Amino acid sequence: MLIDSSEVYNFIVDKAETRLDKYVVEKCPELSRTQVQKLIADGEVTVNDETVRASLKLGAGDRVSVRVSISPPPTPSPEAIPLSILYEDDDLLVIDKPSGLTIHPAPGSPNHTLVNAVLSHVPSLPETDDAMRPGIVHRLDKDASGVMVVAKNSAAQQNLISQFKSRSVVKAYTVLVKGQLTPDDGVIEAPVGRDPRHRKRMAVVEGGREARTNYHVMQHWDDFTLLEVRPETGRTHQIRVHLSAIGYPVVGDRIYGVAAVRVPRLFLHATRLGFKLPSSGKPVEFTSELPPDLAKALENLA
Repeated sequence: MLIDSSEVYNFIVDKAETRLDKYVVEKCPELSRTQVQKLIADGEVTVNDETVRASLKLGAGDRVSVRVSISPPPTPSPEAIPLSILYEDDDLLVIDKPSGLTIHPAPGSPNHTLVNAVLSHVPSLPETDDAMRPGIVHRLDKDASGVMVVAKNSAAQQNLISQFKSRSVVKAYTVLVKGQLTPDDGVIEAPVGRDPRHRKRMAVVEGGREARTNYHVMQHWDDFTLLEVRPETGRTHQIRVHLSAIGYPVVGDRIYGVAAVRVPRLFLHATRLGFKLPSSGKPVEFTSELPPDLAKALENLA
């Protein structure tokens, strides 16, 4: 659910004994708990048309209304954040993204993102319907690392978006999962959508969007498997959700996977990206070596 300025959202409670503030946070994941509590204190949240306390226990059938008046976020500003550029021409940048760098500004991450860094390098990124994502044609999770492409003009952006939509782009990831995954080659095909129980998460759900992921086993350890993963579709968190759904969660994934003492963070690295240059149609492919922290983690498994 996208929240627009000065909009009212209405909900009917289907589960009794839920705190009001917790309920609103679950229904409006774009809002933090602090924001929700302020809205309640300001009288912008009502239950059965009455203002109430944040701690109120809701009953089944209660009507909850939430009025949100949020100013649109400011346009992203350039920031001198170092970039590892693998390739550049008049149309695009190919970047080796480090782990920990968010792709674009969003609630909770208003700056210090890849977009801010790219704007410092290319001030005239193309405008899009979403002012927070100029030049962005695909994404990597914040904690993931590896190769990705950013468009420098509108024509190149539309060309690249079309290539991703047609599934002609080559995408390969190196992923470490918990467990001994067999067989050595396989395909996971299961629809992915918003988790109905946890609105900030994705899940394999009936009625979700089509999603297909190919994998190949590269190496086994006692209780870990290193994979090359090639998703055919590009759903949010697709690789992490699919591997978790078949019982082999990504190591270091605090949402869908498992933490591991010897692995410092999410073990998901975009190793290869292949597409056609918008200017010439020439096929190109770019690669990113496994970063030192993940390479060291594999050494520790031996």
